[in-house]
Amino acid sequence: MSAAGFYRLATRAVRPLAHLVLARRAARGKEDPARLGERWGVAGLARPAGRLVWLHAASVGESLSLLPIIDRLLDRPDIEVLVTTGTVTSARLLANRLPPGRARHQFAPLDHPAAIARFLDHWRPDLAIWVESELWPNLVLETRRRGVRMALVNARLSAKTSRNWRRWPGFIHRLLDCFDLVLAQDEEHVARLRALGAAGAETVGDLKAAAFLPDVDESALAAHLALIGDRPAWLAASTHEGEEEIVASAHRAVAPARPGLLTLLAPRHPHRGAALAAMLRAQGFRVARRSEGEALTQETEIYLADTMGEMNLLYRLAEIVLVAGSLFAPGTCGGHNPLEAAQLGRAILFGPDTVNCAASAAALEAAGGARRVTDADDLAKVLAALLADPAACAAMGMAAWRVAEDSRAVIDRVFARLAPLIDGLAQPAAYARP
Repeated sequence: MSAAGFYRLATRAVRPLAHLVLARRAARGKEDPARLGERWGVAGLARPAGRLVWLHAASVGESLSLLPIIDRLLDRPDIEVLVTTGTVTSARLLANRLPPGRARHQFAPLDHPAAIARFLDHWRPDLAIWVESELWPNLVLETRRRGVRMALVNARLSAKTSRNWRRWPGFIHRLLDCFDLVLAQDEEHVARLRALGAAGAETVGDLKAAAFLPDVDESALAAHLALIGDRPAWLAASTHEGEEEIVASAHRAVAPARPGLLTLLAPRHPHRGAALAAMLRAQGFRVARRSEGEALTQETEIYLADTMGEMNLLYRLAEIVLVAGSLFAPGTCGGHNPLEAAQLGRAILFGPDTVNCAASAAALEAAGGARRVTDADDLAKVLAALLADPAACAAMGMAAWRVAEDSRAVIDRVFARLAPLIDGLAQPAAYARP
């Protein structure tokens, strides 16, 4: 039996366990109880008439990178769009960010044959565009079996994942062969994908560079800037467990020389807010939690922004931004997209671990728009220097902005590669019902 056949049988067998796992995830807030049917392929919406392009992303960052593609697709009046993701957070984000009318969101079906059959029977996509690294074998293979043309864009494959797939060379080659087009984030990922069988893989740049930040509530922005006033401030964005202690240590080291120092702390997972507030208060910090409506006052040392969907506001409140998920050994977490902060001309800091955004991080460093820090002491040293030299901080932010602007052309290059598949939507549908 082939590896693909074994995988299909195995996923059929675990259906009772999958129900239990979904129930537990729903109890922890990681699934939407009202939409669990979508995870089993039971559609929550009607399929629109006309050509349907299905775009799939794993979570928040990948979902944001889809938005420029969706905007371009909807320039054509004959195209409808379906977006699937796997997290509650991404669903909430897309509820506010998808263009109304011809774009809709559903949770991705589980990689179970029955769930996938229901999903594809209902939606009957004419083209599938997958983003980044999440390849669910049953979903990929069945979609292709039904004659749907497929593209994998902004693909990335970690060294660890690549090593794991090399144990199953025939399986991964078969999966990658399902895609008519494979576009990777950078040359490193191109090499890994080609080694696994995607001979035509190429790169045109990181699609995340094309994602615009949403508009901000100007009244909320003005109110927060007024509360901060002329205090020295910096933002630690999208921190993970273990990074908050580094941020707190840097604040403590810098504060004596910078009276009134304000640290804006935005954890990647806001549900950790209560635990983080307790930890910081135990260390003697005066903390205000945004999720609890606690006021940002002149006495606040750390403003804990433990809310969702507000990075567009937070990025505008400080000239210096630490893009977290990076203060680990390389390959641990991978780092987050620094180009969002660069779009606003912020001086950017990140740690050693930027494998998920290596090309963007390297471009920002080379241009002088970002600095890499190694630990809490190094972070404190660089932060203190930037706070002491507003002109250098502004120059660094301008360099970051130029990199972000230069990177926006990636959407044109992506669409040039997608054009033959999109133009093919005018032809009779190749979709074949089983």
